[in-house]
Amino acid sequence: MSGLIGIFAFDELWNVSRILYYGLLGLQHRGQERAGIATGNGKEIRVFSKNGLVENIFNEKILSELRGWYGIGVVSADPNDEQPILVGDNSKQIALVFSGKIFNREELITEYNLENTLRDCEIIAQCLLKEFGEVYDFKEAGLNVVKKIKGVSNIIAINNTGEMIVYRDEIGLKPLVVGSFGFDYGVFASESCAIDVIGADLKADVQPGEFYYLNQYTVEREQIKEPKPKYCAYEYVYLARPDSRINGIWIYDVRRRIGEILAEKYKIEADLVVGIPDTAIPFSMAYANKTKIPVELGFISTGRKIRTAIKPNQFERLIGVQLKLNPIKPVFRGKKVIIIDDSVVRGTTTKNTVSLLRNRIGAKEVHILVGSPRIVAGCPYGVEIPPKDELIAAHLSEEEVAIVVGADSFHWISNDDLVKALGLKKENVCLKCFGGE
Repeated sequence: MSGLIGIFAFDELWNVSRILYYGLLGLQHRGQERAGIATGNGKEIRVFSKNGLVENIFNEKILSELRGWYGIGVVSADPNDEQPILVGDNSKQIALVFSGKIFNREELITEYNLENTLRDCEIIAQCLLKEFGEVYDFKEAGLNVVKKIKGVSNIIAINNTGEMIVYRDEIGLKPLVVGSFGFDYGVFASESCAIDVIGADLKADVQPGEFYYLNQYTVEREQIKEPKPKYCAYEYVYLARPDSRINGIWIYDVRRRIGEILAEKYKIEADLVVGIPDTAIPFSMAYANKTKIPVELGFISTGRKIRTAIKPNQFERLIGVQLKLNPIKPVFRGKKVIIIDDSVVRGTTTKNTVSLLRNRIGAKEVHILVGSPRIVAGCPYGVEIPPKDELIAAHLSEEEVAIVVGADSFHWISNDDLVKALGLKKENVCLKCFGGE
C-alpha cells in the first residue's frame, strides 16, 4: 500500500518541497515504512528517498536541497519500495511515483526490451523514458504508455523540463483526487485529507481512465479509457482517513452508516460501547446513538498510530498492539462492554484486547462487533493483506472466533451490509478480500 502526491505550481518562484512534506504527513497512514520526494526546477530533478517515517526522514537541509516549483512524493508500507523512481540522464530525466499492480508485465518487458527483474514502478518509468526518447513529447509518451498498461495503476510523473502527467486506471480501485491553489488544477493526492493539510482546495476525483497533462501554460485532461469502476471496499472501512472524501463519498459518512447497521442487526444488552481508536470511533458513536447505550473513550494510543495489520513481523505486531491500545481501566471495570473494531485480520489485536479487559481489568462481559465483513483472501491489487493461513476469518465461524479471542460474542457485518453503507452499486465495488467478486 502507498500514498501519492503531486504538486505543479506553474511559477518558478514557488518551492514545493515543504508543501510535499506536509502532504506526505497527511498520507502517512497509507505507509509508514518508507517515503520519498522528487522535485524539478525546469532543468533537473532531485530525489531523496529513505526508510522511516516522513518526519524522521526529511529535515531543513534535505528540503532546501530539494528546491523546485513542481514535484511528487510517496509514502509506502513496503521498506523495499524505493520511490520516486528516477530514470534518464542530464538531458532527459523522468521521475515517477506509482501505486498498484501491472498484470501485463511480460508484454511490456518484451515490447520495450526491459529486464524482467524490474519492479512494476520501474517498468512504467523505463517504458515512459523510451517512449519520450522516440516521440520527444511528454504528453504523447505518457498516453502511449498508459494505454498499454493492464492492471491497477495510479501514476504521477514529472520530467526535468517542467511537465507532469497523471493517470488513474479505468477500474479506479485505488483513490486519486485533484485539487488546486487558486484556479489551476495542480495538486493530486491519494486522499483528499492531504489536499486539506496543505491548504489547497479539493476539486474532484480523478475519474477512472482519466489522464492529466500539465505544463507552465496549460492543464489538459482527457478520458482515455472507458470507466469500469471497482472501488476498493477496504479503503472505506480501514485504509482511508475519516476526514477524506474518495470517489465522491465521505469516509466518515460511510463509517457512521456502518455503526447504524451494526446497531440494527446486533442488539446486545450492555453498559457501554467503545470504539477502537481511531478508525472505529465513528462506528461506536453511531451505534450508541442508535441503541441509546452510552459511548465511552476506552483506549489511549501511545505515540504514533501503529497499523498493526500491516507490520512486517509478529514481534512488532505484538508491540504495536500494546502501543495502539492502552485501556482506561475505570471505564471497563465490572461492566458489560461492546467493543467495535474496523476489521479483524489475524485476531492478534482482538485477542490481546479481550484478555486485557477480562483478566487484568475485570470487565464482566466483552462483546466484539466488526465494521467490515470477514477478510478471507489476500489482495491481488497491491493492498498488504497477510497470507490466507494467517487470516482468522478464513478458517473459523463467528462462534469459533469468539472462543479463540475470549469474547462473549463476536459478529462481522455482511458484504451486502457494507455495500449498503457505501451507497454504491455492488458491481462497482471490489470485495475480493471479503470473499466477494
